[in-house]
Amino acid sequence: MAAACERLIPADESSGAAAAGAADYIDGLLGAFRFDPPHVWAGGPFSGRAGGEASFSDFTPLDPMDELAWRTRIEGSRGRVEREWNGPVTGLQERYEDGIAALGADFAGLGSADQDARLDAVPEFRSLLYEHACEAMYGPPEYGGNRHLAGWRSIGFEGDVQPRGWSDDEVSEP
Repeated sequence: MAAACERLIPADESSGAAAAGAADYIDGLLGAFRFDPPHVWAGGPFSGRAGGEASFSDFTPLDPMDELAWRTRIEGSRGRVEREWNGPVTGLQERYEDGIAALGADFAGLGSADQDARLDAVPEFRSLLYEHACEAMYGPPEYGGNRHLAGWRSIGFEGDVQPRGWSDDEVSEP
């Protein structure tokens, strides 16, 4: 998966998807329910990178409806009535399993032209992988990507800078 992400967002003068941890981000998304609370919504209001108490990594518990929706999106409907109110759903886990299998076990060792050909042969998976690689590159690092803020640095984005100019005490007051 890291090789496929790197093929879609390669390193140039800055880091590419592999160095930014895109595969770790995707693994975290697919396994969000291995944690309690699930790693779906990071907390807040501040990351601590520019002041305030770091609380982004304190994930927010899901209410029952949100859990049902996210489990359906990630795991699929699996024939469960409560997940098929709008018909059967193929979850992200299955889509990734099928997509990675279609790329082949030897994908990482192939040359760039062969990797591109394999990715082009599975356009829906390529599109899904690209979407998640972009999320990993440019999203908050608490979700497992943007390692060392590589994605933000590559585009000159300062990131979450709030609450610049305020002391920790000032932003922590109710």
